[in-house]
Amino acid sequence: MFEIWRWSNLGLAFLMELAGLAIYSWWGWNAGSSTALRLVLAIGLPVIAAVLWGLFAAPTSKHGGQIFTAAFKLTCFALAALAVWSLDHHVLAGAFVLVVAANVLIIRAGRLASTTEH
Repeated sequence: MFEIWRWSNLGLAFLMELAGLAIYSWWGWNAGSSTALRLVLAIGLPVIAAVLWGLFAAPTSKHGGQIFTAAFKLTCFALAALAVWSLDHHVLAGAFVLVVAANVLIIRAGRLASTTEH
């Protein structure tokens, strides 16, 4: 049962990462003043975020340390929440923050529980 719970939360974490990329795209489309700029921002922001995530926050990342990775993830999710907030979707921004925070806490608690069992 624990493994199902753990994999479900890791899957939710991945979905929240994808949601963050979608938010960057959504914000970029709305921030642009012309169609060309909208396309550049809507495609470019999530691509840049994904590359940086791969470098600094992916489980196989060789860059940064534990504290830097945690700060980087916090910054990425906070910027995504601020982007939704700036689009006047305050409830959605709050829900995004709550789901991400709960997911992080559940994953962290699971890791602590698994280390104390051994």
